[in-house]
This record gives sequence, structure tokens and C-alpha cells, in this order.
Amino acid sequence: MIINSIKNTLSVALILFTFCTYGQQQANPTYGDNKHAGAYKQINGVNLYYEIYGAGKPLILLHGNGGSIRGQSRRIEYFKNYFKVIVVDSRGHGKSAYPANKPLTYEMMAADINTLMDSLHIDSAFIWGQSDGGILGLLMAIKYPAKVSRVAGFGANLFPGKKAIADELDNMVIDSLKSTKNERVKQLYSLLAYQPNITEKELNKIKCPVLVMSGDRDAIKLAHTIKIFENIPNANLFIMPGASHFGAYEKPELFNMVLLDFFTKSFSKVSTVDIMLGHR
Repeated sequence: MIINSIKNTLSVALILFTFCTYGQQQANPTYGDNKHAGAYKQINGVNLYYEIYGAGKPLILLHGNGGSIRGQSRRIEYFKNYFKVIVVDSRGHGKSAYPANKPLTYEMMAADINTLMDSLHIDSAFIWGQSDGGILGLLMAIKYPAKVSRVAGFGANLFPGKKAIADELDNMVIDSLKSTKNERVKQLYSLLAYQPNITEKELNKIKCPVLVMSGDRDAIKLAHTIKIFENIPNANLFIMPGASHFGAYEKPELFNMVLLDFFTKSFSKVSTVDIMLGHR
């Protein structure tokens, strides 16, 4: 029993370390705690923390489960040269405090982003999200379509469980959720274990261009990523070679090039059939 308890504790600690700290090496240590670029706004009952850098078309960067603005430092450093970059600590993450014993849903976090955009007088924006942030990007495009010009997400999923997530990781999340006594871990892992619940019908309604991104060895099963791509009318697909769920951190130069191309070039769905048959 003691050995099993130790194993469960280590399992929880390992997952938390991976989700919360992977890629957190910072190009600039002030990102995530910058008194000059950062501010709080009362959003839907939460004191939401955000930072703004650069100028131009707004680009909102959304972190993954257990992450924060700090993990976005290298993307901020790069994309602030092209856009007005807005980075946000989702409720219950980073500096956006939220009680650990209260329910947390992706819909709540998407509503926070929508309200924050209103408060900043942003009519529409580009959105990129990692993992949970990618889910939020899809929900924004579904629920607040006028607010989203284009959206890209790396490693997003439509629903929980083994049809979407690698079996071993799904087992690890469920086992850890059962064993942990930590309320914050329960709150965050409940997102992974029981959410989201996005339907193909909802994906069909997305009108804006979407870039579906994944590593070829992602936590999200490749067939599931392709399912997302095939159900969004105006979607492009990018599978990063030799990359995991954290491809944006593992191959930043490739990631930056692909994402910048998507946000700055004309969107295209021209197929090989179109080209060969002269339908362009």
C-alpha cells in the first residue's frame, strides 16, 4: 500500500512537472511578471492577468493545462515583431487566481477571453493555443465567431478518453486524479479527464481559417487530429515531423515559420485535383 501510494504521488508529480514546466526556459525572464506590460482586469468574477507586447493586428496566445504566460516567452519574443501580442493567464493558472475547490470548464475560460477582448476594445484577433489553449481557440471560433479572424491550435482534442488521447497518458491522468488529494490538481486534471465535449457539428459551423497542428508523436492520436481537420470547412493541417505534444518548444524555428505563414499569407484550400483539372 505504501509503495503504491508513493508511485501514485510520483505519477502526479511527474505529470504536473511535464505540463507545467516543459519549455518554460525564458528568452526574457520578465515575461509573465512584467509590471510595465502586465495588468489585471476583473473578468467574469476573476482577476484575470494579461500582458501586451508589440503593435499591429492582435494575436492572442493561450497556454496549456497547468501553464502560464511564462511558458510563452519564446513566442512572445518572436511574434511581438509582427503583431500586437496579448498573452493571458487563464483562470486558475499563473497569476489569475481562482479557488481550487470550484468547478473549472473550458467554456468558462473561453468566455473570459471573449470578455477580455471586449474590455480591451478588440473586435477580432488571431488566436493560437497550445493543448488546452488550442481547445479554447476552437471554442472561441464556435461560440464567438466574430471575434476570431484565424485560429491555430497545437495538440487540441474534441473530447477526452482513449479515442482521442494516447492510452498510456489517459490511464495516467485517470489514475492520478483518483489518487491525488491536491485540490488544484483535481481541478486541472478534471479538465483533462472529463472535458472538452466538442461535436463534429459544432466544428462544421466554424467559418474562419483554422490551422490544425500536431506533432507526429503527439499525446493526441493522429487520427483524432485528422478528424478535427476534416470537419472544419476552412482548415489547413500541419503535422510536425519528429515532434511530440510540445513541438512548438522542440522546433521553435519551424513552428514560428509555419504559424507566421498561416497568419500573414492568403488562406488556400487549393487541392491537387483543382490544379490538375484547372479549377484554380
